[in-house]
Amino acid sequence: MTTLDVLKAKYLEGIAAAADEASLEEIRLAALGKKGEISLKMRELGQMTPEERTTTGAALNRLKDEIDAALRAKKEALADAALDARLKSEWLDVTLPGRPRRAGTIHPVSQVMDEVTAIFADMGFAVAEGPQVESDWYNFDALNIAPEHPARQEHDTFFMARDAADPRPPHVLRTHTSPVQIRAMQAKGAPIRVIAPGRVYRMDMDQTHAPMFHQVEGLAIGRDISMANLKWVLEEFCKTFFEVPSVELRFRASHFPFTEPSAEVDIRCSWEGGQLKIGEGNSWLEILGSGMVHPKVLAAGGIDPNEYQGFAFGVGIDRIAMLKYGIPDLRAFFESDLRWLKHYGFAALDLPTVFGGLSK
Repeated sequence: MTTLDVLKAKYLEGIAAAADEASLEEIRLAALGKKGEISLKMRELGQMTPEERTTTGAALNRLKDEIDAALRAKKEALADAALDARLKSEWLDVTLPGRPRRAGTIHPVSQVMDEVTAIFADMGFAVAEGPQVESDWYNFDALNIAPEHPARQEHDTFFMARDAADPRPPHVLRTHTSPVQIRAMQAKGAPIRVIAPGRVYRMDMDQTHAPMFHQVEGLAIGRDISMANLKWVLEEFCKTFFEVPSVELRFRASHFPFTEPSAEVDIRCSWEGGQLKIGEGNSWLEILGSGMVHPKVLAAGGIDPNEYQGFAFGVGIDRIAMLKYGIPDLRAFFESDLRWLKHYGFAALDLPTVFGGLSK
């Protein structure tokens, strides 16, 4: 047996007998470290003849590779054995129920805003948005609201503070989302079909009014649009939103500066047993205002009133949320605690649509 055979047998036996990675590292250093036996043998090659160097060098390289392969295999075996031992000593019961997480809920206003958007989207209405701080022109002038109108007084509207020398026009917290209609007409022209949901602000506060609330306004402009189209749209919306097979709407003549003619819209209902039921009974409930867009408003939006006409409507999102889900006080939307939100909140969105009933 040659010297290299002796070294091979010695280290392979040591590797096989190694009980842990520390022992394995000691063997690696003894064999292949800078001062290891095989490394020292490699250094002796320089003192040999070319023929001896070729033969011995090849044998040493084979030995080095075998020792290295045996070390790696043993290291993997030790790691597997350690993992097996750990798995036997540690266990996890995957059949146990998971730790519960507190689930948030969707605010009723957000839920209803999404419901309304989905319904009108099915009827081809796009969503338009605009700034909540508006110029006096967009909020009033472009909508044919006269300078002496009560809404333009400080007791009704939040006006932004201005220095006396500030040359900019007055700005307000928008009192309705109607300014979005002007911006949409200016940006897209006619024909157009949009809804404008969002926050609005008025200086009012009681059981049915709040200084900040939510509206959605609709606008449809075309060459042949009429009040009949308006009535159909509102009927389809009410049937779908309130989830009833039929509704009866009543249009009452009214006055809004931005529509002509204008109409308040009532819906047939009953209050039997103190519970509101839409679509039946002998009572009427006012739910929104509407009308044909005033020619001056069309002109302010950059649309020729001699060529186009259309309808507009506006409804309070907080109000219809109260009606649909039986919420008694508008102030609860803003002054409520987590118990109220848990009671009236929604775990998932159930969006009624015109064509498919409820969809998730």
